[in-house]
Amino acid sequence: MVSRLGLGTMHLAGRGAWRAPADREAALELLRAAVRVHGITHIDTSDAYGPHLVEELIREALHPYPEDLLIATKVGMARPSRDHWAPVGRPEYLRAAVEGSLRRLDVERLDLCYLHRIDTTVEVQEQIGTLDALREEGKIGAIGLADAPPEDVRWASHYAHIGVVQSQLNLKDSYDPLLDMCRDSGIPYVAGRPLCSGELAGDLRGALSWVLNQGDHVAVIPGTSSPAHLEELVQAVDDFGGQCSESTGAPEGRRSSIP
Repeated sequence: MVSRLGLGTMHLAGRGAWRAPADREAALELLRAAVRVHGITHIDTSDAYGPHLVEELIREALHPYPEDLLIATKVGMARPSRDHWAPVGRPEYLRAAVEGSLRRLDVERLDLCYLHRIDTTVEVQEQIGTLDALREEGKIGAIGLADAPPEDVRWASHYAHIGVVQSQLNLKDSYDPLLDMCRDSGIPYVAGRPLCSGELAGDLRGALSWVLNQGDHVAVIPGTSSPAHLEELVQAVDDFGGQCSESTGAPEGRRSSIP
């Protein structure tokens, strides 16, 4: 069980999630404040952010990790240049990516590992089967799917247990069939871009409350690199009743059932 307010970390890398942040120490302090001051127990990242650099920032800022902290990372997205995101689902690539994330985060197991995107040039069975094999080896706890259409989520579920689905949901992109599908299947749903890349930032409370009101199975992972904005996000979800700001973490009734 983790706080329904998570922290998306893409913005902690440089512009375009490429290379190092302009102020490395500020990025480290924001991560520490999120966990130690505001009680956020869900950090969302990817090996594609930086690439690789944000996972290293998380380790530097937070290791050794609190027992209740969930670090969810994603694999399967190559970054040949700043503006190029390329899904790669070959089994050998996914294995190497998981091993790299384990090293950078300095953990023996990725508690939640998403397939960042399904690679349409590789059979879904091969991609999910590789992650499931890594799960059986103890290197992955739960398998997640990010930004996958419903038919791919159903197809992937034939080959492994899908523990979490991450998709984009906000007041502007307000329809996602995965929302009901996850509710009916008992799968936690993590809403990315809940502020629509800042377009809805003028009404944080209204925007985040709308997403969280879609169901108790929903968590949000807004991203920020600003301590002031982080405090505003926490306060907005506190007002909704979905996250406490105490360093001890969110009360049980205000948590998400993400593995």
